[in-house]
Amino acid sequence: MKLHQLRYLAAVAQNGLNITAAAQKLHTSQPGVSKQIKLLEDELGFQIFARDGRNLAHITPAGQQVIDRALTVLREVQSIKGLSEELRDETRGSLSIGTTHTQARYVLPNVITAFRERYPHIRLHLHQGTSEQIAEMAHLDRIDFAIATGSQQLFSEMVLLPCYRWRRRVVVPHGHALANESRLTLKDLAEHPIVTYVFGFSGPSSLQDIFARGGFTADVALTARDADVIKTYVRLGLGVGIVASMAVEEAEDRDLVSLDASHIFPEHVTWIGFRRGMLLRKFMYEFLQLFAPHLSRRLVDRAQSASGTLAVEQLFADIELPLK
Repeated sequence: MKLHQLRYLAAVAQNGLNITAAAQKLHTSQPGVSKQIKLLEDELGFQIFARDGRNLAHITPAGQQVIDRALTVLREVQSIKGLSEELRDETRGSLSIGTTHTQARYVLPNVITAFRERYPHIRLHLHQGTSEQIAEMAHLDRIDFAIATGSQQLFSEMVLLPCYRWRRRVVVPHGHALANESRLTLKDLAEHPIVTYVFGFSGPSSLQDIFARGGFTADVALTARDADVIKTYVRLGLGVGIVASMAVEEAEDRDLVSLDASHIFPEHVTWIGFRRGMLLRKFMYEFLQLFAPHLSRRLVDRAQSASGTLAVEQLFADIELPLK
């Protein structure tokens, strides 16, 4: 069994069982990839892939176990390479971050600017997506850090560190019927169409459930992943907007009235996560602390060595997270 065979195996699995696409990604030939996978199967004594003629049809149960272990081996190899790079030059490398539009647009710009001032030669890669898409990127090892709110169940392989709290605000145009309300109620919101995030239509903190507990029904006119899109349609008069507090900018949103909704909707916690056992380089620790100042290197190391989610939560039990 050779390391390059494991790389070929992982590439095929990550490219939808398309050997040609895997070969292109690996900068090698399609016959070479096919040959090495067949040699590996012969050595193991069972098929990793079921075949339909010359095409790979699906991964066998035994093959999935091999692929999972191959990915673990390749991650460890990458960690060794990372250690070598750090010992040679701590100011160079790359950092890939998967996050939502809200974080990328409203929270990360100042963090990334400060980080670039410290590490101008670190290559930064910012990938935006839904929580599900970020989880997929993490599973395929395409990102170093994941930043999101909620959806922790999608990231069971990662160490998740709580960073800050935030609340939702209601935005309406000047002159709107709710613009002068000093304290909004669910009844007020239920009387108007709503434009908001796709932030859950089931579960105890879902939009519909919050309204139902108050005896009302939410009239959702439009949902979007992007706060800028929500505010655009609020400006067009499509409805009352419900957005994250950090998505309201005083200078950019002067044509909108921002109303407190913290007494109506639950508070949320944004977290940053990385794969358990991953080698964290010096610049990675510094990025973590720029994003959330309470994430000292000592606390991050303790969280990484903690046994399970509950142990990590206990580390943060006495820390008052900042409110954005």
